[in-house]
Amino acid sequence: MPNQIQQLIQEHNMILFDAQCVLCSAWADFMIKHDHQTQFKLVSVQSQLGQQILRKYQFPTDHFETMILLEKGQLYTESTAFLRIMQRLDFPYSSLKYGKLLPKKLRDFAYRRIALNRYRLFGKTEHCYVVGSDVESHFLLDEKLK
Repeated sequence: MPNQIQQLIQEHNMILFDAQCVLCSAWADFMIKHDHQTQFKLVSVQSQLGQQILRKYQFPTDHFETMILLEKGQLYTESTAFLRIMQRLDFPYSSLKYGKLLPKKLRDFAYRRIALNRYRLFGKTEHCYVVGSDVESHFLLDEKLK
């Protein structure tokens, strides 16, 4: 299975997100709505695939502090991941790429304040994000591992 994971990582641009976080699930909905060309595949960190990717890159598998972007195997986190994703979407979202002009320490500080308080600020659900057949093309599901 490690070769299969590596192949998926090389073939797809992936966004790993916390599917129990209300804010993160809203982020997934945003990506489905605005990633018209399906440039990115969403992967729940709670899924088997998500867990294996977290282990591969030595991230904790039981608590999640950052969104992870994998672009053809290259790893990005925190504000850099967010800005790289936004720059590939249509205007006006692509204009957020200019956020890279801010110092990374400042951007990541702001990102961490939201990420570390997201459950308190936005809530947490008991159930993971439900992927319907109408949006399935935006996700890499565990079935890809079989």
